[in-house]
Amino acid sequence: MAIRKPLVARVIGAVLFACFGFGGVVEAAAACKAPEGGAESAPMFSPPLGEIVVGRGRLPFFSAPDFHCPIAGVFVVPNDSLIAYAATRDGWTSVMYDNPTTGAVVSGWVRSNRLKVTGTMGPSQ
Repeated sequence: MAIRKPLVARVIGAVLFACFGFGGVVEAAAACKAPEGGAESAPMFSPPLGEIVVGRGRLPFFSAPDFHCPIAGVFVVPNDSLIAYAATRDGWTSVMYDNPTTGAVVSGWVRSNRLKVTGTMGPSQ
């Protein structure tokens, strides 16, 4: 009987999670869908823009242009260079960051007011 109690507790926990917790996860995932590239809500830059991070402190990345969609542990700091691909009217910019030290590349959304345009990113001549 001692073996069955933990099993019953796990089953009940899984059912409760499925009924109450899982729905919230699905809703959050649906809410964190980024707009399609070039959509009216986020027109694309052509060519992409070079930007640097301005202001103070970390600039967090988000998976969609929404404060409820942070990407845990992903941020840039002042003077980091980014490539901007699109922007929304409500202050979000779709960017890519290529870490020069690690070579890691991350894409996401950041607040536009923390960016300063440095120029366009066209092909080299």
